[in-house]
Amino acid sequence: MNKKKSDEIINILRTIIINPKPELDFKNIYELTIAVILSAQTTDKKVNIVTKDLFLKYPSFNELKDADIDDVIDIIKPLGLYQNKAKNIILCSKEIIDKYSGIVPNTLDELTKISGIGRKCASVILALGYNIPALPVDTHLYRMAKRLGYIKNNESILMAEEAYKKYIKVNDWIEAHHLFLLFGRYYCTSKSPKCDSCKLIKYCKK
Repeated sequence: MNKKKSDEIINILRTIIINPKPELDFKNIYELTIAVILSAQTTDKKVNIVTKDLFLKYPSFNELKDADIDDVIDIIKPLGLYQNKAKNIILCSKEIIDKYSGIVPNTLDELTKISGIGRKCASVILALGYNIPALPVDTHLYRMAKRLGYIKNNESILMAEEAYKKYIKVNDWIEAHHLFLLFGRYYCTSKSPKCDSCKLIKYCKK
């Protein structure tokens, strides 16, 4: 990979994914933070279904921190890992209220100290909540990094993030995240990718 080739890939993706934007529904940084935690190992569509009821009943960290865990479990049960996620979003709410005066931190280091928030989740909060350049790498971006030659097949998710950041302009990081994610979600899927009609086939290492 080099910057010229990466620029070409980004420009082609812009012709495929028009108006790239998040598919997770949220109105504010509280809703974003909770939705991102809930989105682990499930689809945005499923998260959007359960958060309608969750945010109606618990509209802020203040309410959620005192929630009955069984009630939260009942609401988010359609998601995978619902018991652990229920515990994490309640703990997260308590920590943000108690340690950060109700303000979601805006640094990777602080965010990753909060229950339920790993590096990818923290990067999403920075990018979508604060418009701070970040490049969250999920399973789709990790797959794209290997198929398009940003990294080798045996390299890690963190190495994929570092490679993307090396070859993509900082001001394009947030857009690139959406482009690769949506391309991986709808075109270059894990199983049965649409290779026959792919505009990026000449770059593909698959």
